[in-house]
Amino acid sequence: MAHYFDAEPITESVKKTVDYRVNGMNFSFVTDTNTFSRSGVDKGTDLMITTVIDDIKARGAHKGERLLDLGCGWGVVGITMKKVFMTFDVTQTDVNSRAVKLSKENAELNRVKIDFQVAGDVCEGIPADKKFDIVMTNPPVRAGKKTVFAFYDQAYEHMDQGATIYVVLQRKQGAPSSEKKLTELFGNCETIAISGGYHIMKSVKE
Repeated sequence: MAHYFDAEPITESVKKTVDYRVNGMNFSFVTDTNTFSRSGVDKGTDLMITTVIDDIKARGAHKGERLLDLGCGWGVVGITMKKVFMTFDVTQTDVNSRAVKLSKENAELNRVKIDFQVAGDVCEGIPADKKFDIVMTNPPVRAGKKTVFAFYDQAYEHMDQGATIYVVLQRKQGAPSSEKKLTELFGNCETIAISGGYHIMKSVKE
């Protein structure tokens, strides 16, 4: 059975274009088979994007902040964040090679320069010394808890002191266990938004 977290999708490619609007900006994205939420931006990702934009604006964005879109899919998180915060240095990574190709195509389509895009399992494609100030992820719950927790562990290793990770999960998909894991790993975890069963969790590396 084909999954959006397959490294090399073999399902026939059938591309489609979807529209998205956030922060008063219009975007168009090309999606494809064997990619996450190919019919459009899912509710959880939308909630994470809008919540994180508001959270960053509230504390004040800083020029050159480094953002990791972990498990980027076809690129909506990193591309919209770069458009809103143009001075950010954005990295996108996903195990799915088809998704990464789409994220590159979508960056060009939306006239956004993403600084680093790579296909790799969790953070394996990211240089060991590359650190981030912000990590955003909608982890692949269907891949299992072990993979989801690997997202947190490996993100932690790539985060500078004071860096923040934002995670979106539905309660029924394991938000409570992720909250416990994030608290153990970071020493803190705050749920900063809840809507339609989706929880936006925030941890800071102190």
